Amino acid sequence: MILDSTFLVDFERERRRSQTGPAVNFLRAHENVSFAITFTIAGELAAGRSLGLDREKWESFIRPFQLYEYNSEVAWLFGHSFRQLQRDGLMIGANDLWIAATALANQTPVVTRNNREFSRVEGLMVLSY
Repeated sequence: MILDSTFLVDFERERRRSQTGPAVNFLRAHENVSFAITFTIAGELAAGRSLGLDREKWESFIRPFQLYEYNSEVAWLFGHSFRQLQRDGLMIGANDLWIAATALANQTPVVTRNNREFSRVEGLMVLSY
């Protein structure tokens, strides 16, 4: 499963505050699942205030997750989904579209609280937490 940046921000916040919330509960309920992030999510986290100021802290945070990288299949699915969303007048943010394309290429769901946008992508499996 790909953990979207909304999930990771919530998880990092819960962890920092030593709280159990929806993100921690989701991870506990899926402890036998392999979790991943995309290259775009890693970049979003590196740009953020909480993790982006300290490379060691950022690397430590993303280390447990498989990192899905850019490849030609991701690029093709980005273009396909872009055309579909544009045709339907339902465009989503560029980073979210890269995340969706990566999930489609790896045949894995996206875990997010941003269902409104991700659910617009044809064929994408979206999980809430």
